[in-house]
Amino acid sequence: MKTRKLGTAGPDVSAIALGCMAMSGVGGPSDRGESIATIHAALDAGINLFDTGDFYGNGHNELLLAGALQGGKRERALLSVKFGAMRAPAGQWGGGFDARPAAVKNWLAYSLVRLGVDYIDVYRPARLDPQVPIEETVGAIAEMVKAGYVRYIGLSEVSAATIRRANAVHPIVDVQLEYSLFTRGIEDTILPACRELGIGVTAYGVLARGLFGGSMAQTRTSTRASLPRFTGENLEKNLALADALQRVAGAKGVSTGQIAIAWVLHRSAEIVPLVGARRPAQLADALGALDVTLDAAELAAIEAAVPKGAAVGDRYNPHQMRELDSEVRA
Repeated sequence: MKTRKLGTAGPDVSAIALGCMAMSGVGGPSDRGESIATIHAALDAGINLFDTGDFYGNGHNELLLAGALQGGKRERALLSVKFGAMRAPAGQWGGGFDARPAAVKNWLAYSLVRLGVDYIDVYRPARLDPQVPIEETVGAIAEMVKAGYVRYIGLSEVSAATIRRANAVHPIVDVQLEYSLFTRGIEDTILPACRELGIGVTAYGVLARGLFGGSMAQTRTSTRASLPRFTGENLEKNLALADALQRVAGAKGVSTGQIAIAWVLHRSAEIVPLVGARRPAQLADALGALDVTLDAAELAAIEAAVPKGAAVGDRYNPHQMRELDSEVRA
């Protein structure tokens, strides 16, 4: 497995990480046996970074990981955990985010138990809590680092200005951000700030939420179907872009997903793609991207197929977009 450094202050991690959200009913039903088999296949392939959130399946995802990592496998895995999203018992979203210092420690206490671990490798707020200065949230996590319950601090979906403020309190190892051929906003200010500060990026959504090589039959009936990029004429235009990328991939003899992941890998050595596979076969296809090299002509062909800014529609619904500090261009 090829490796990358997770920021200058972070650990060495596999060049591709496994995002586990889809294993807890997000985007469609999942099978526990297949999910655990996928986690084990990732470990066997050399993947050591596993991303989860305490709100994925209202705790289900952490419990799933705990079961999959029994029998000495925990030592081979780095756990990246997001916290703070508020959910109701039936799973509804919309309660906002709670990143007060007292809440940080509360969320952490429950995650440690669900995961069955003594510490979490990378701990991060899922979003910026607009009611709490980022310095207070990061300061609380820093206390947990000092106490031994957390190894490293990360952030998620925050602006360059917020990254700088947070990093002034405690070194940040990585920022989790959506990044793909369809979503390139971080190139303007966020990615340059991360490079300047020696902070890595863990990129999710690298397959454009299934548009690049995913099952569109499943996408049309999943929670993604309500997102602006998956509705009406937007979807048809975005599928046309995905088809153009598929033709480039076909000419190279690789899958659309592989070329999309390889493009992200080629963008910067600081970026680690998070692949949301829920089945071993999906993971195997994603791992093939590590062997894909792209020359200047091929990179130009990819850019021509999916130009920057060509995707139609916002990546989230309006109320969700308002929760994204990363959309603040500063």
